[in-house]
Amino acid sequence: MSFRLFAIGLTASFGLAWLSVVVVPFFKLRTPSPISFQEGFDEQEGIYHPKRAGRVANGAAVYAENGCYQCHTQVIRPTYAGMDLARPDVGGLSPAVNPDGIDSRRESNVFDYSGLDFAMIGTTRTGPDLMNLVPRLKARVRQQAKDDGEEISEGVVAGRVRDYLFQHLYNPRSFARLENWSSCPSMPFLFEEREIKGQPSDDALDVTVEAGHEVVPGDRAEALVSYLLSLEHDDPVPATMDYAPAAPADDSQG
Repeated sequence: MSFRLFAIGLTASFGLAWLSVVVVPFFKLRTPSPISFQEGFDEQEGIYHPKRAGRVANGAAVYAENGCYQCHTQVIRPTYAGMDLARPDVGGLSPAVNPDGIDSRRESNVFDYSGLDFAMIGTTRTGPDLMNLVPRLKARVRQQAKDDGEEISEGVVAGRVRDYLFQHLYNPRSFARLENWSSCPSMPFLFEEREIKGQPSDDALDVTVEAGHEVVPGDRAEALVSYLLSLEHDDPVPATMDYAPAAPADDSQG
């Protein structure tokens, strides 16, 4: 075999694989066709519009530049590829902890990543998956308040989740009530220690610093937390995309 034939064969082998695995899926998945809810299977009607929580581009950049994707995934694997839906509330919220009393757990789909410059799918799960970080944290805050015999509004729940995320970024091992332990690295460089002038800031962290000083989130910490607060993908999907669609109602009974 001549070198020319070898080079052509080698190029064709890798080229065909690259086209079929990278190029073709890219053009097929970057503009997915709309999917309709089906009568008799879905409680809703019309076209499925994925829920968007206002992702912050600057926060996504901070997430990427600090390598968060190396330890956290953002994908709920389909059942044939893993047991994500069997893990407590990873894919969403179970009826037991969902304030709406419904099962919002579902697998990830292409619409969860549409419109994004980069999909932070991640590489490993040294830390937990973050696809549904916010619903999971809200459920933990509600449970903590319930254990304390405290009644709190959803606004208070959202505020405590935000405070927790700042505290976690500054020192991941300082919030034992929501996380037993964490291997996440501390990121104090995203925060600013400053002298208190007048009243302390409402955003000041609960940390020990020099008397008369406080630690507050910097611009990058604010952006990163805004991005993390957008990680909520538990909206209902059409039955054709659902891992366990509800059975159609039987009008002949009851």
